[in-house]
Amino acid sequence: MVRAAVLPAVGAPLEVADIDLPDPGPGQVRVRLAAAGVCHSDLSLSNGTMRVPVPAVLGHEGAGTVVAVGEGVTKVAPGAEVVLNWAPSCGSCHACSLGEVWLCANALNGAADVYARTADGTDLHPGLNVAAFAEETVVSESCLLPLPDGIPLTDAALLGCAVLTGYGAVHHSARVREGETVAVYGVGGVGLAALQAARIAGASRIVAVDVSPEKEELARAAGATDYVIASDATAREIRGLTGKQGVDVAVECVGSASTIRTAWDSTRRGGRTTVVGIGGKDQQVTFNALEIFHWGRTLAGCVYGNSNPAEDLPVLAAHVRAGRLDLGALVTERIALDGIPAAFDNMLAGKGGRALVVF
Repeated sequence: MVRAAVLPAVGAPLEVADIDLPDPGPGQVRVRLAAAGVCHSDLSLSNGTMRVPVPAVLGHEGAGTVVAVGEGVTKVAPGAEVVLNWAPSCGSCHACSLGEVWLCANALNGAADVYARTADGTDLHPGLNVAAFAEETVVSESCLLPLPDGIPLTDAALLGCAVLTGYGAVHHSARVREGETVAVYGVGGVGLAALQAARIAGASRIVAVDVSPEKEELARAAGATDYVIASDATAREIRGLTGKQGVDVAVECVGSASTIRTAWDSTRRGGRTTVVGIGGKDQQVTFNALEIFHWGRTLAGCVYGNSNPAEDLPVLAAHVRAGRLDLGALVTERIALDGIPAAFDNMLAGKGGRALVVF
């Protein structure tokens, strides 16, 4: 039995309880979690914005130590330190054949499996494959990435989603070039990673946008040169900071129709807007046909930072070891399992960066 934060039904509050976690079967690995990040995607799963089989143990951003392996496991052994990969690529679907592993059609197949049971025998599903909101979890071998040397295990949890997503949005999706100007909308965990990534890319001006004045210090520490409080005048303010042109790149990390539209409006003619935030089906973004032609802008969705985790993790680790990427700076709160509901409330209220569950 291990302690876990269980989502009993969509829209219901999380319940911290003992669950019956079986030994790993063929191709499976049992991992003792060191830490798990609380991501906005977890909130979206809990409230039904994204669908997940329930009851479930959520949490998809984590790192820990292998404690047992099942038959046929070859990638890891007990004692290995690993980062959880919630979206493993199958290598055989159409997207994978094109090298677009972040769009793998089979990446989330494991989320429908039964991986554990409650104390009364109720089946539990593993959220986004890995069920990181628990002291220990059992996952497919494919859901693990070896932790590169020199990275603190607790901080490494952030590499599993926030950093891969924010860094990838800047480097893979928007392809920010040295000297370009960048605006990042939303200064949460992913937004803070995107700000650091823009700095690493050599952006000449980095504008952070958020509803909260309290996040300015966080944003500037991550690399923001300017801070704008979100309002109806945001796009106009950003054009004023960039010679009336607008930024070369806008990275939207909120997932609301109004913010996506504002990010688009704040880019220059020919600029690029990358949407990372996950919005609901009711969030409609509208454009007229003439402006699409006239402005010549690019609007692109971005899944998991358009990253290949196996290739990108060593690159991120090199940035961490060199001092260019500060994982700890993304974390504004370290909590226990029972602190997750309050972390959800803080996200809804626009407070803080990343909350990290530390075991």
